[in-house]
Amino acid sequence: MSYQITLAQISPTLGDLDRNAALHRAVLDDAIAAGSDLVVFPELSLTGYFAKDLVDEIALKLDDPRLDAFRQASSRIDIVVGLILADRGQLLHVASVYFSRGEVVHVHRKAYLPTYGMFEEARFLAPGNALRAFDTRLGRMAILICEDVWHPSSVGVVCADGADVLLVVAASPARGFDSDRPASARVYEDMNRLYAELFGIHVVFCNRVGFEDGIGFWGGSEAIDPFGVRLAKAPYFETAQVTVSIDPAAQRRARLVTPLWRDERLDLTHTELSRIIGERREAGR
Repeated sequence: MSYQITLAQISPTLGDLDRNAALHRAVLDDAIAAGSDLVVFPELSLTGYFAKDLVDEIALKLDDPRLDAFRQASSRIDIVVGLILADRGQLLHVASVYFSRGEVVHVHRKAYLPTYGMFEEARFLAPGNALRAFDTRLGRMAILICEDVWHPSSVGVVCADGADVLLVVAASPARGFDSDRPASARVYEDMNRLYAELFGIHVVFCNRVGFEDGIGFWGGSEAIDPFGVRLAKAPYFETAQVTVSIDPAAQRRARLVTPLWRDERLDLTHTELSRIIGERREAGR
């Protein structure tokens, strides 16, 4: 049976958790009124992106009372929220939390932290060490955060773990321009379609908008079905809420037409990766 996902393309304010929480609540009210089953917020939607020296001040633990509103709201709608997560051992992570039925169902900690060009994440934050699919009341999903999807192995792992829907959340700045869109938008859109078709999954991509430190975020959130067909598209550079219908039967049809995952040889992949890792260790790399 089909269900509805709302992509919340918002513009959070850097470091202002109270203001951002209020923005989230307003979006949740709209999504609930629209009959959505799940609302997806972008990367670091509660905190803003370029936190740098603010990370200690705005990091949240999972039992922080400021997250109680999301637990309560998740009795009516599933929610994916982005934040800086304070873990045991004083580690701080870029994370997205999936709430449902009053509980935390899953937490994904960003595994790949860009530290090149304008990006400085690894200077202030720790990488996650897991790539997992997880079960929800709507089906089996996975969350990847921004730079994670620039590493195709991440998508391969979560699909091998059974993900039928890939939720990609991002705070992607506009870098370069093609004729009608940022060059970074073109790359993401190409990846979203390629992953959807190759792995026979729905790809749901939610990117933020707004400005921080003079850097603009381009939005362009979208949903792609397992045949590579775009189901919904948000505008560039504007706040928006876009609701899309997800049909799980489309994934089954796509994998029957092109049974790539039926024929995937994970044993071969494991053998060759083990060989490569061993050779690199011997070479001291």
